[in-house]
Amino acid sequence: MLDRLKQSGRKFGHEIGRAWDTLAEGWREMFSRSSDALTQFIHGKEEQHPKGSLLAPFPRWSLLAGEVEETDKEIVVRLELPGMQKEDCQIAVDGNLLYVSGEKHAERSSHESTYHVMERAYGSFQRTIALPRKVFADKAKASFKNGVMTVRLPKANGEKSHAIPVT
Repeated sequence: MLDRLKQSGRKFGHEIGRAWDTLAEGWREMFSRSSDALTQFIHGKEEQHPKGSLLAPFPRWSLLAGEVEETDKEIVVRLELPGMQKEDCQIAVDGNLLYVSGEKHAERSSHESTYHVMERAYGSFQRTIALPRKVFADKAKASFKNGVMTVRLPKANGEKSHAIPVT
């Protein structure tokens, strides 16, 4: 009986170790793939709510998933901004950095309700995206459709990437 109990304990410990390794691997992959997509949302003074308020549990971090694509002539940046309108966003380019900032507003249909799940963050945010090439910021164009902002930035001098031989 004691041997079976020890064996069960070892098996249980092994399974817990495997589960922990899988969970840790998932977190590592999420962080490595998300790069800077994990974005902090800052609540303004008007959104600071006392303890016990229905808005107190709002998360302060959320993923703003994006992608940076390079063609022969331009850099294309797409950023998912669910629940936002184009009027809520500002874009700036400084050197090889694209700055996207904005504010995501909380909308409630009733203040007499109780949240059971709250995974969406609200407030002001700023996201910085490194651009792989110099761009003409004054010729950039941005569009917003279905919660996705697309910024098209013409590459400076239309330079294509090229291989550099190692000697």
